[in-house]
Amino acid sequence: MKKRVALVLGSGGARGYAHIGVIEEIERRGYDIACIAGCSMGAVVGGIYAAGKLNEYRDWIESLDYLDVLRLVDVSFRLGAIRGEKVFGQIRKIVGEINIEDLRIPYTAVAADLTNQQEIWFQEGCLHQAMRASAAIPSLFTPVMQGNRMLVDGGILNPLPIVPVVSSHCDLIIAVNLNSTNQRHYQLPVIQRPAAFKTRFDNLMSSVGSKLPFRRKQAEQLLILEQEALKAEGADFNPWIESAEPEAQQPAAAPEASGAPRSATGSFIIDNVGPASLLDLINQSFEVMQTSLAQYKIAGYPPDILINVPKRVCRFFEFYKAPELIALGREIARDTLDRYENEQN
Repeated sequence: MKKRVALVLGSGGARGYAHIGVIEEIERRGYDIACIAGCSMGAVVGGIYAAGKLNEYRDWIESLDYLDVLRLVDVSFRLGAIRGEKVFGQIRKIVGEINIEDLRIPYTAVAADLTNQQEIWFQEGCLHQAMRASAAIPSLFTPVMQGNRMLVDGGILNPLPIVPVVSSHCDLIIAVNLNSTNQRHYQLPVIQRPAAFKTRFDNLMSSVGSKLPFRRKQAEQLLILEQEALKAEGADFNPWIESAEPEAQQPAAAPEASGAPRSATGSFIIDNVGPASLLDLINQSFEVMQTSLAQYKIAGYPPDILINVPKRVCRFFEFYKAPELIALGREIARDTLDRYENEQN
């Protein structure tokens, strides 16, 4: 008889793609995933899996190259660097309109309500809204407004939501922690991609980090320079920059006049020491907090199996590394489940 698993998928930005590899390995071994609780990217992957659309989602994210990812970045100058409408619009197309109570297994998405300063569990209602709220990473994605509540990434309160599955009566609780500081022997597989697009994406995310009022003009100029660089190389480019003010349309200063350092591909380097941008600084601080909170959750409600994905394998917003992270998740899950099963024999 198959063992029934309560699966807990933690938050960790782009590392959440590793959840897909973990799920594949769990199913390959014949375990039955009977319920899921997730936070942030864990809520997104878990919700898509519960809706039976994980294969379609994986096909989509693995097909994205750097330019595809750039086109999904709908820049905002409001309460987050990215609106997220393009990304979650595509997820909506894949999953369709479905309520949580109509999913094939019980599902919980965890978000945080900034207005009332409390944790929110989505266990019914619109799946799409639950995933979007749970994944509203502060500073990166704009919050979700629900009545008088401002909802953001649940990772600020509970990056590894084990409690929602404790009463599930499953045989095993398997938790996937994306903020591990050990597991130093694991490395991302190497998958070659065009270096120019990678550099441009990295520099774009650094410039997006400048999008707070006192640095808005500089950020807009950098984004326009990125757009012009792509056009100059003949890329099939669709404008995706949201102009907040007319000044964003003024010609940017010439690269030589700006004095900004350049990479070997001609893209601008925002910073050479420490965090590359304000966004990077905020996200690093966010990850430190999540790492500490995850340890408290694990100590309070130890899962039967803990799968640790090291946070050093990629930065929080490197969403173009889906194939590598899926493969790494599968590898770590295989090793962890091997050890568990050997101990049971």
